[in-house]
Amino acid sequence: MSAIELAAVASAAVPGLNVTAFAPEPDDAADFSSALLVDSENRRWRVRSPKHVEASARLETERQVLRAFAPGIRAELPFLLPTVAGTVRQGELITFVYSHIAGKAESVEEMASGGAALAMEIGAAIAAIHDLPQELVTNADLPSYTANEFRQRKLNELDQAATTGKIPPSLLRRWEHAMEDVALWRFNASVVHGDLHEDNILLEGTQVTAVMGWTDLRVGDPADDFAWLVAINNPEFVDTVVQAYSAARRESPDPHLLRRAALSAEFALAQWLVKGFAADSARMVADAEAMLATLEADINAHGGQPISTEPSPVPETPVAPVPESGSDGEAVPGSTAAAASEAPTGAMPIVDAPEAGPSESEPDDDGGPSAVESESGAAEPAGDDVHAVDEGMPAASSPEDVDTTALKVIPLKPASNN
Repeated sequence: MSAIELAAVASAAVPGLNVTAFAPEPDDAADFSSALLVDSENRRWRVRSPKHVEASARLETERQVLRAFAPGIRAELPFLLPTVAGTVRQGELITFVYSHIAGKAESVEEMASGGAALAMEIGAAIAAIHDLPQELVTNADLPSYTANEFRQRKLNELDQAATTGKIPPSLLRRWEHAMEDVALWRFNASVVHGDLHEDNILLEGTQVTAVMGWTDLRVGDPADDFAWLVAINNPEFVDTVVQAYSAARRESPDPHLLRRAALSAEFALAQWLVKGFAADSARMVADAEAMLATLEADINAHGGQPISTEPSPVPETPVAPVPESGSDGEAVPGSTAAAASEAPTGAMPIVDAPEAGPSESEPDDDGGPSAVESESGAAEPAGDDVHAVDEGMPAASSPEDVDTTALKVIPLKPASNN
């Protein structure tokens, strides 16, 4: 749906709304069409229209979540929350109009240039979300996972992704190794935003004014709300975010928070692939395959970021057969040795991530927050969310037209010695 169509729908949803200007707004391209509107009184509004039934259900969930934030809870948060101003039903889909909040979304690069002041604001905002009472989620009948339940859920998703036959074997081994690393998953579950990334954080200068996109609230792994930070190629900025977060939390974060965040960022591509298969979208599948190939190449070249507490297993090298020789010592034509000598060489070796201890940005204590998983439906990468896939998810009405251009491949930095 175009911005002008969204403006017309919003006028029907909010009585007396006289739209004078409009522009498209960044959102999850596979799931929503969004626009920013300005009315005759210079007030701003945001309109979100779902592209399929599952996305519409997520907006309904968000309305339920926002209603659960009582005035007392909202007052304690260091940022504002959106308010639903009106809705319009179109068949099975419901379009939502929200009262606009001051501030604008910035790219991760622009955020990193905001320095320590902005990093501390972001860390405090994430801590405030994770310190919300879990009853807020459970009373609203939203998903809730323990650390072990979440780990098992990830393993199930990995099995599902493997059945596509499109995941590079080296990535499957890397992710399975991390998911079976029991020490990595020792954390305390907390309330998790579930769809946190730069497009859902509104800023004014170095201040976080609002957090948007509450469609995937749950009790889970806090590391999921840090996955988008993997795209920020500024270790000092990320370290400051984590330090501010640790200082603001009521309990100490676990020491492996950023490892699981990096795993979540990588695994989002597999989730996007599975979602493409579920939606029967050749474009989504092709995009996911291309991004997975890029990820594999980056890890082979640079080692990738640490996602486990233990070194990755080295694939076994097959034992070379004993050469069959003639009397002159030459390999007999047609023998195993001769065939090996004719085989092409120079294949790229698979390099798994090296063992690394906790990074300096990660606290040393073993306490910890929650369990993650983007039931965030689509895993639409940083900037555009990539969500975890629910089995049986309805396909978009026109899967081949799904726009995935906003989906970003998260650049991987070489593994540090930390």
